[in-house]
Amino acid sequence: MNGADRMRVWLLAARPATLTAGVVPVVVGSALAARDGSFRAGPAAAALLGGLLIQIGTNFANDVDDFERGADTEQRLGPARATQQGLLSPRQVRRAAWLCFGAAAAVGLYLVAVSGWPILLLGIAAILSGLAYTGGPWPLGYHGLGDVFVFLFFGLAAVLGTYYVQANAVSSPALLGAISVGALATAILVVNNARDVGTDRVAGKRTLAVRFGEGAARIEFLVLLAAAYFVPVCLWAAGGFTTWVLLPLLTLPLALALARRFNRAADGAAFNAALRNTARLHGIFGMLLGVGLLR
Repeated sequence: MNGADRMRVWLLAARPATLTAGVVPVVVGSALAARDGSFRAGPAAAALLGGLLIQIGTNFANDVDDFERGADTEQRLGPARATQQGLLSPRQVRRAAWLCFGAAAAVGLYLVAVSGWPILLLGIAAILSGLAYTGGPWPLGYHGLGDVFVFLFFGLAAVLGTYYVQANAVSSPALLGAISVGALATAILVVNNARDVGTDRVAGKRTLAVRFGEGAARIEFLVLLAAAYFVPVCLWAAGGFTTWVLLPLLTLPLALALARRFNRAADGAAFNAALRNTARLHGIFGMLLGVGLLR
């Protein structure tokens, strides 16, 4: 395998299409900090780098864990996984996961220095949760807690943490923004889990979609979309924000079309398209919300 091929394999394992879930919270948290006159470029950049490293480390660990637990097999409907395809060894991917978590911890030391012990606790919790998502004796994702994990760490913790390292405080608008971002990030996982119900059930991966069925997953998806779009309306109605905060509502037609497609998805190709489009919606919505919060 030449250098270019190896790079493509590592990019496959890192799952770059999902990384908007790590960027959007920093955009929203930093926009809120800037609006309050507290924007700090150094902590914002460190929050972005640390968050992405934890996300990539979690993706690497998930690649290995799901393969070793039998969740990723030849029957998998989703995109190819590096370990399952034999493109990388479990040892290589596991080592890369630890390197990412170690680098994230190093970045975290800077954030602790500028923001104090609450960020230390948050960073430890994020890394441990990333390791425990599909690994360890009681993997969160295998016991139906993946949705909670994503909402907490890609929504509440990421947005509020980004705001905190710049403002050294939290605020009600930051909490609302975190709910919106977390809801759409969780919607990405819901599509993923609905697609994988068959293989997850065989592997003993008891996601919410496995426990309650695809129909419940489709309802959860709609609830999460509704929650995300309700937040800009709440921020505008509460006062203190201009009508620019409603900018994310421009994506509502995309969300409605996506909801219809996801509701009708019946094969791997349809679910994979819905997954890509949900990630795209999350990215566009988050960027528009960031812009709207600044105006």
